[in-house]
Amino acid sequence: MTRKLLSTFLSLTLFATIASACAGGKQEGASSANTKPSTAAAADYGDTGGLKLPLVDEPVTLNWMLVSDNPDLSNKLIVKEIEKRTGIKLNIQAYSTANYKDKLKVVMASGKLPDVFHGLTPAEANKLGSQGALTPINSYLDKLPNFKSLYVDNKDSSWVMKSWSDDKDNLYTWPIYNINRDVNHGFLYRKDIFDKLGIQEWNTTEEFYQALKKLKEAYPTSYPYASKTKDYIFRDWAPGWGIGGASYPATYDENAKMWKLAFIQPEYKQMLDFMKKLYNEGLLDPEFITDTEASWTAKMTTNNKSFVTFDWIGRLDLFHNQVKSQNPDYNLRYGNPVGPTGKIKQLSKIDNYGIVVSNNKNKEAALKLLDYLSSPSGAALVTMGVEGETFKMEGGKAVYPELKDVPNVDIGVLKDRYGFWLEGLYVRADSRSVYYNFTEKEQEAQDKMVKNNKIDVLDPVLKFTDPETKKIAEVLTSLQKSANEFSTKYILSKSYGDAQWNEWLQTAEKMGASAYIEAYNNAQKRFDSK
Repeated sequence: MTRKLLSTFLSLTLFATIASACAGGKQEGASSANTKPSTAAAADYGDTGGLKLPLVDEPVTLNWMLVSDNPDLSNKLIVKEIEKRTGIKLNIQAYSTANYKDKLKVVMASGKLPDVFHGLTPAEANKLGSQGALTPINSYLDKLPNFKSLYVDNKDSSWVMKSWSDDKDNLYTWPIYNINRDVNHGFLYRKDIFDKLGIQEWNTTEEFYQALKKLKEAYPTSYPYASKTKDYIFRDWAPGWGIGGASYPATYDENAKMWKLAFIQPEYKQMLDFMKKLYNEGLLDPEFITDTEASWTAKMTTNNKSFVTFDWIGRLDLFHNQVKSQNPDYNLRYGNPVGPTGKIKQLSKIDNYGIVVSNNKNKEAALKLLDYLSSPSGAALVTMGVEGETFKMEGGKAVYPELKDVPNVDIGVLKDRYGFWLEGLYVRADSRSVYYNFTEKEQEAQDKMVKNNKIDVLDPVLKFTDPETKKIAEVLTSLQKSANEFSTKYILSKSYGDAQWNEWLQTAEKMGASAYIEAYNNAQKRFDSK
């Protein structure tokens, strides 16, 4: 691709915000590997999915650009072990989270693309790929057994080939497999206070309401439910009313087999009516739409302010550790969903960080390396390390003897020490890694939702045309803002009711609600036809 063509593309497309949870450093310039690839048998490294190691006959150096704040990745175990196993030396070009997006723009405008990089949306990758700058993964499936097994032959994830490919069915972005936990957020409640007052955990929306009433009776100056997520509260509660999902405020109705706009559904009004009821009775914190994290934390860690909230499961232990010296009985637990469906949002096991391979002489080596990293062997390497060298297995989980003095060995520690879990490098997670080490309270949350079938089904992942993408972008921002403003007023104002709801429906339509959701339903028709 010419520099002019890349510059033109750059001016026409917007780059996605680079995902959070990154680490790493900065190193520029490539150096060639000067040793023959290792001839160690593939079996030495576990299940490679059918790939033969080493991956190349002659040494290859790949320039790999990614987000990281680690200053010396070239000397980390991960880079050395990849070269040892595959014969491919990585020249990591790492930039901080703050600088990566701008640096990527500069690199793309220069026309000198790294062999592998990340940060593009599927639409951006498809645009660049159609201009010849990126390598279509589907053209090399015969050399990529792990990709084929995960995303072509697997009926549960073959949607990737439909949803992230371009109009010619070329796929340019390499997916991330097995990345999300089953449960990561939900309703949390002070079990110690519930037990003290003889209140049972709720199983229905009415029981939730009655529990808050009893808390208010016991602590008249309290506001039993507190929130720090501001207007995200509407998104967080939506799955319980059957109008949530990854594409919120677009939501897929499984029964009707069509997409709907959550903001104008009768279920959305029912949810607002319930919130309004809680607010009017002093059960919902009046600051629910404006509260800061510090203020919310203070309310949730005392014994007479607030007792129920919605947040990340890590908070279960964080809050306890924060106050245990003053309140050893503090016991925050994961609660059942609220809303008539009794469900929480499902998190997809497959994600997209926009990892792409440039269309150059190293493309086959780069694709084969990504395929190895997508194998069980590669996943274990990039998310756990080398068994017997960095970790050993105990109780089905990886433990790190040389890190025995580290209070909490999490993925951040592994990034800093070994270069594991580098975003833009890992493409499959091993479920035995520390990311899936749950505390007793976190495991309770997983078991409670999974074993009791309280997780909603995933909505389809759709592929939009350029005009559809443009229409969605034109409508969504202003519609979302207006919906949040209306929803807040509906809850806070005693004068708001059916008449105002009907006015809102008309307002939403004038703002393009029908055109917005039509794009989803048209895309769904194409999805179903394939």
